Amino acid sequence: MPIPNLDLSRLRDQHRMMWRIRALEEAALRGLDEKIVLGAIHPSIGQEAVAVGVVGNLRRDDILLSTHRGHGHTLAKGANPDAMLCELFGRIGGNCGGKGGSMHIADFSVGMLGANGVVGANIVIAAGAAHAIKLKREDRVVCCIFGDGAINRGPFLEGLNWAQVFGLPVLFVCEDNGFAATTRTATMTAGGGPSVRARAMGLMAEEVDGNDILAVDSMARRLVAEIRAGGGPRFLHAHTYRLTGHTGADPATYRPAAEVAAARALEPIARTAAVLAEAGLSADDLAADRAAAEQEMLTAFLAARAAPFPDPAVAFTDVQDAGAPSLEHV
Repeated sequence: MPIPNLDLSRLRDQHRMMWRIRALEEAALRGLDEKIVLGAIHPSIGQEAVAVGVVGNLRRDDILLSTHRGHGHTLAKGANPDAMLCELFGRIGGNCGGKGGSMHIADFSVGMLGANGVVGANIVIAAGAAHAIKLKREDRVVCCIFGDGAINRGPFLEGLNWAQVFGLPVLFVCEDNGFAATTRTATMTAGGGPSVRARAMGLMAEEVDGNDILAVDSMARRLVAEIRAGGGPRFLHAHTYRLTGHTGADPATYRPAAEVAAARALEPIARTAAVLAEAGLSADDLAADRAAAEQEMLTAFLAARAAPFPDPAVAFTDVQDAGAPSLEHV
């Protein structure tokens, strides 16, 4: 049955963006296989609807903070995929000059303050950014996305408490894929989980099927509007599932094959395609979205692989010390 009041153009754009995210991450994994990524890659394949549905409701001047699994969030905020892959490969032209890599990618030009390799650390940074916005009386919102494993770390309590006490303009999003790295989160989390903990501190908290782009988009739109209107912090608990291992090198043998197969049947891109097909888009239209995304990221991959490495002396720039760094031994 067709969905009433469906914004077909918006949903088609979201379908394209989800394919762009997946194609970017597949390119990143190819880079890992070819040993041109020095370090870990944490893919979010299967989680694309959270990135697209949440971040798509932010303005360019709003602030975003992400996790070590942040490629999709960064791309959805408007970062250039060419620069992102250069960053992952440590090349000139990367968002951070090739110094940050996958887990520390940032792009201040689109309001992306950075991914973070320390689980939960982005939560207190988000509270600080939101407090600055409130003190400056700016009409901006901060969005902080973190995983379910982060709720068992101290910054979760500190960040949410600070945001609620001071009524800060921040949306906390728990992107819950069920696993804290390689451990099932439910086995080491006391109580009712993320939303219950957020409500215990007085935050308004909502839960959503994180693989349903329409539900995520609608919920995030409402929460962001409430925050922007001065309603204080909000909490969104999005249930999803990553189809890969924790990293590109993780075979994820700790998960039953039947569980992964069931999750694959509910993954967000296929679900979105089904809605679009029912609304009248042809199989050719849907295939074109995928092909365009894959071609875009292949082009970006080849350009990044061919890009030069920075001069070694660049390693001594952007370093904070008592004065200018000494280059006499370079």
